[in-house]
Amino acid sequence: MALINLFDVSLAFGGPNLLEGIGFRVQPGERVCLLGRNGAGKSSLLKVLAGELPPDSGEISREVGLETGYLPQNVPGGMEGEVYEVAAQGLGAMGRVLIQLRRGQGGGQSAEQGNDQALWEADRRLRTALTRLGLEPGARVETLSGGLKRRVLLARALAKSPQLLLLDEPTNHLDISAIVWLEEFLAGYQGAMVFISHDRAFARNLATRVVELDRGALYDWNCPYDEFLRRREEALVMEQEQRAKFDKKMSQEEEWLHRGIRARRTRDEGRVRRLMQMREQRAKRREVLGSARLQTQQAGLSGKVVAEVSEVGFAYEGGEPLIKDFSTLILRGDKIGIMGPNGSGKTTLLKILLGGLEPMSGSIRLGANLEIAYFDQMREELDYDKTVQENLVEGQDTLVVGGRQRHVISYLKDFLFTADRVHSPVRVLSGGERNRLLLAKLFAKPANLLVLDEPTNDLDRDTLLLLENLLVEFEGTVLLVSHDRQFLNNVVAGTLVLEGGGRVGEYAGGYDDWLAQRAAAPNSEQAKPPKPAKAKKRPPQERPRKLSFNQKRELAELPQKIEALEREQAELHQRVSDPELYAKGGKEAAAISARLEALEREMEEVFSRWEKLEAIEG
Repeated sequence: MALINLFDVSLAFGGPNLLEGIGFRVQPGERVCLLGRNGAGKSSLLKVLAGELPPDSGEISREVGLETGYLPQNVPGGMEGEVYEVAAQGLGAMGRVLIQLRRGQGGGQSAEQGNDQALWEADRRLRTALTRLGLEPGARVETLSGGLKRRVLLARALAKSPQLLLLDEPTNHLDISAIVWLEEFLAGYQGAMVFISHDRAFARNLATRVVELDRGALYDWNCPYDEFLRRREEALVMEQEQRAKFDKKMSQEEEWLHRGIRARRTRDEGRVRRLMQMREQRAKRREVLGSARLQTQQAGLSGKVVAEVSEVGFAYEGGEPLIKDFSTLILRGDKIGIMGPNGSGKTTLLKILLGGLEPMSGSIRLGANLEIAYFDQMREELDYDKTVQENLVEGQDTLVVGGRQRHVISYLKDFLFTADRVHSPVRVLSGGERNRLLLAKLFAKPANLLVLDEPTNDLDRDTLLLLENLLVEFEGTVLLVSHDRQFLNNVVAGTLVLEGGGRVGEYAGGYDDWLAQRAAAPNSEQAKPPKPAKAKKRPPQERPRKLSFNQKRELAELPQKIEALEREQAELHQRVSDPELYAKGGKEAAAISARLEALEREMEEVFSRWEKLEAIEG
């Protein structure tokens, strides 16, 4: 028997129906991923399932006594109290007992001391969830950031292990370790769940069934995530072909109607009626939502070296070191991911790399001609009381993009803003719309260094793919902070990982590559780096014989460099053998001879360097 059933449910908020006569059911043990574009109505459907929002029409039936845990997309107002107590509210009557015990109202008895095994187990599960989500039980909820408040709500939803979990973007504001823990926890969860997520790795690893909300209709693909992607692509192609045939037929019928009076004869009235029906059908048709058109404005080339970091250390006053003895070299065209737990210092590291924060020790040399575009995860660049247009271009109707002038409305349509939405205040926008506005601001100015701090939150899958492709094709340098594992895998060529104790590890590749390299050295995260000797540094030969990320990149580039040198050498030898060279005088021949000698020396050095790196690589 289904836990919950929706029959012919419709819902609208003044515009086209978000839900248009949909049917939907959830069976025990299912893990249903609800997908759809930003603004399609996914959160509204989840609220309907949770009983938070009544539909305009239709029926909903629930299993008698069904217990539901619900994580909303936005934090409700008025949340206050200790983290433990707010989370314990999800346990119902048992949670109230735990709160009393915590406040010393249980006769001096704590949950750990009590004889009630169920009470003790509930307390243990709740504390484990709070720890895994990075929450301090005694912290006051009203003092926490919006992201941490969502974590408290997530802990509350998970507390009682309800029969049905309804989770709206559960991975937002979680770091990778918390996402992996949540993924593993939910994979072993015995109840059913419906979750909204644009984290593709999370959906792929968790969902047993995918449903998609598209233009008011709910499509049940009834398959895992990867199979859904394949079927959906085939279905969209088929839909476009069928609609093209329909439009062609309708056009032919319209032409026939306008050709002459024969269409009004009695024997043709059936054909006219069919045309009228086609017109009505076409008018009701809802087109596939358009895709954002993302395009960067490439500034002139920066210097070859973007940032040279040497033995940098940093800590906030009174705090533990976030960064210790960190050195790296970032070159033009590098695409670097930055990973680490929340609070580990990822944004701080970005500011240091960009020169916004002075390191306490060490030095940073920034390259020449840097044109930086910065995406701020806190959205501090947005004024929530101003309109979308005012945030983009204060007091103007046009802006220059790609060397040509464009109207603001035309430009914002590329980021899926309708004309009326352009004049809406930012505070009424959804999370996905605010992120798209930040991207619009980011790409409105030329840049050769893109710095993106959590750009993927709230973006739907299609926009994520477009942003991903844009960053891959971007000819400049990219610094990317993200907890989206697949996004990192697909974009970056190297990662900087804040591993605790001030250590910043440098790895080749994306998230999966980091996992593989970490597995090869399982204790690397836990082991603290040794303190450097004060008397003298170790000689180079005593260092671990392992290539750094930059050395690996250098090794990969050496064959191309050798080929270029050999090609130049062959061309010069051919010119030296040409008798006409000497007829022009001796200066050009002498210059070529000098260049050939220099090439010999350069090639010897390159071959020597190649052999040295190959020996370390093993």
